[in-house]
Amino acid sequence: MRPRGFGGVLLGAPQLALTAQCETVADVQAAVTYAVQNELGDCLRLDLQRMNSVQLDLDARIARVGGGATWRDLYRATQPFCMLTPGGRDTTAGIAETALSAHSGWLERKLGLAADALISVELVTAAGELLIADETRNTDLFWALHGGGANFGVASALTFRLTQVPTTTLAVLTWPAAAAPTVIRTYRDLIETGAPSSLGGGVLLVNDPRPVVRAIAVYLGGPEETAAVFAPMFALSPETTMLRETPYANLQPALGPGSWKACSERYFPAFPDPEVSALCDDAHGMGAGAWLALWPRGVRRGDWPVVYRDASWVVEGYGVSLEDPCLQAGQARLVAEYGPRNYERLARVKCRYDPENVFRVSRNVEPAWCSWPATIAPRR
Repeated sequence: MRPRGFGGVLLGAPQLALTAQCETVADVQAAVTYAVQNELGDCLRLDLQRMNSVQLDLDARIARVGGGATWRDLYRATQPFCMLTPGGRDTTAGIAETALSAHSGWLERKLGLAADALISVELVTAAGELLIADETRNTDLFWALHGGGANFGVASALTFRLTQVPTTTLAVLTWPAAAAPTVIRTYRDLIETGAPSSLGGGVLLVNDPRPVVRAIAVYLGGPEETAAVFAPMFALSPETTMLRETPYANLQPALGPGSWKACSERYFPAFPDPEVSALCDDAHGMGAGAWLALWPRGVRRGDWPVVYRDASWVVEGYGVSLEDPCLQAGQARLVAEYGPRNYERLARVKCRYDPENVFRVSRNVEPAWCSWPATIAPRR
């Protein structure tokens, strides 16, 4: 079972026959318990769309969101107060899904990941119990929820720190696809030679409707400052440019229709010229609606179990396979992604909170069958 976009949850393999629409935590507990007792792991989906509340405490600068809330729900609530939690690039995605998996975001170089802003998670376990994980309660679970995804239960609510962000500016520069190698190298050098951390964005290769390459800047500041910081990209004489102050909540609509949900990804410690050439080769022949993007990663904070935590770049794609043929499948692949030490720790947490591996759809960490001391029990 796992949280999905709009708060959906699957039990086991995605061969759905039943959907439970949940409006309260009690509904989630009842659905999980029923599914486990009746061995419905391969055919039950929990729909949490109705659990999409957003509660703000502006004095404390925190937000509590329901397990079915999307980033759009949160940003619509926080935008009037110029506050945000740095989320994923797709505002239609579920907060729980992206935050607990430590997905990348527009401003992660400056503000970190959504997982970095987590204060607490209210989680329904496979046993149907409601637990709170934070810095003082169920701390091992709290650690695992900073990248371990939906392996441990159903998040019924999450609480985040908010950051004051008075102004964001969006710049989009477009060239013909033939300019992609130069655009990518220039952007890479800009980031690696000391661009301020307030600069987010990336490079996008897309058919829209013809093949083009775009450099995107999301900047914590005004248009003039953005233009100065992004000057090396403007110097490449783009065909079209767009530069305007844009509320963070409106970034995705301003970039045009389409989904920012990547279907594949690869991570890189550096992005030398041979990788630039390989990325451009991968873009040749992309179908309509397909895209490839190169995003810089921010400095990892804390010791959270973020996949490929030491990588400096990630390439994401939609409608394009980025599978590395050298990667092993199954648990060996997860060990490579998380690192042996973090994966072992995740497996021990899995053993404690989901020993029967009820939640097992994506990036499934299998329980380490260890014997926990009898004095250690989850704190509610």
